[in-house]
Amino acid sequence: MRKVAVEAVDSFVSAADVFRPLSAALGTERVAVNYYELAPGDSFGFCYHRHHEQEEVFYVQSGTATFETESGLATVDAGELVRFAPGEFQRGTNRGPERVVALALGAPRVEDERVDLRRDCPECGERTGAKLAREDEVIVAECADCGAETGRFTR
Repeated sequence: MRKVAVEAVDSFVSAADVFRPLSAALGTERVAVNYYELAPGDSFGFCYHRHHEQEEVFYVQSGTATFETESGLATVDAGELVRFAPGEFQRGTNRGPERVVALALGAPRVEDERVDLRRDCPECGERTGAKLAREDEVIVAECADCGAETGRFTR
């Protein structure tokens, strides 16, 4: 057994105000566990994306998360869960005035999993493939087609 306090795990640069990856602290081998706090306008991830191998479950503890999916928008209120199968595109954001607190579970836990990323590119005028790069404490998103910067995330 291994027990961890969420606040004992450092937050990392993310599209969320607070992102605490709990898997290593818990010693999980088969499931990824992540804790999020989203201020209004924040997102769980940098991009609209899909995992090829991993399914994800989000449990919203407080607030309301809105997920963009291939079939439209889906709202998930406090006390509700949502599941995304491998291959389903999604991106969850906080479109409301209240802070969102949520736990995300992903299985299997895959370190170098293939993930398709999509972001709106101002140069291309459409949603295109995206690449992420780390520059010290900054994550930079770029269009995979033209190289234009499409986002910059800091702590």
